[in-house]
Amino acid sequence: MGKRVALVLAGCGVFDGSEIHEASAALVHLSRGGAEVKIFAPNIEQRDVVNHLKGSPAEEKRNVLVESARLARGNIQDLGELKASEFDAVIFPGGFGVAKNLCSWAVDGKDCTVNEHVKSTLQAFHSAKKPIGLCCISPVLAAKVFPGCEVTVGQDKNVDGRFPDAETASAIAELGCKHICKNVNESHVDKANKIVTTCAFMCKAPLHEIFDGIGTMVQEVLKLA
Repeated sequence: MGKRVALVLAGCGVFDGSEIHEASAALVHLSRGGAEVKIFAPNIEQRDVVNHLKGSPAEEKRNVLVESARLARGNIQDLGELKASEFDAVIFPGGFGVAKNLCSWAVDGKDCTVNEHVKSTLQAFHSAKKPIGLCCISPVLAAKVFPGCEVTVGQDKNVDGRFPDAETASAIAELGCKHICKNVNESHVDKANKIVTTCAFMCKAPLHEIFDGIGTMVQEVLKLA
């Protein structure tokens, strides 16, 4: 029997929701790993809406659950209905929606608050000693909720201009967590907390390398489940 995995989305689109390629990569690797997946998102209003063609704010409002349903092909549930007891693991793709809708990192950095359903979901899986997979910016959720944990968002310096958001590693360290430097095609396993992270689009890399890195994260999550 395949592992039962919950995938939590934050909208649809890199600048105001979940990063589409990351969500798709996670789903492909989960499918290849024989996992049974259910998709969730919080039923809340997005912090903002971005015109992805122009890269500028749009004067409209959108709902995170409704937008996430685009990625889920309509097969999605309210995050408030997620029961950790029904799953073996949980995975959070990245995208600015994580830092805007699932928490306030985009505005408040390390002083951010985490959405109550997101926080309770993370705590429930952690308490049950079930693995948590996070990629791109989403490892900051673990850093905020689980002080002392180990995560990666890639490198802590902008190596060859490939890691423009390297300062995120310093903010993670300021939260009392340990940042582990990893390449884009690698993931880090915090065995004590069963947290698996990979940097994905925090690195400027070819899409196939990001896809492969997410694959290592998913594989490690399934091994721990």
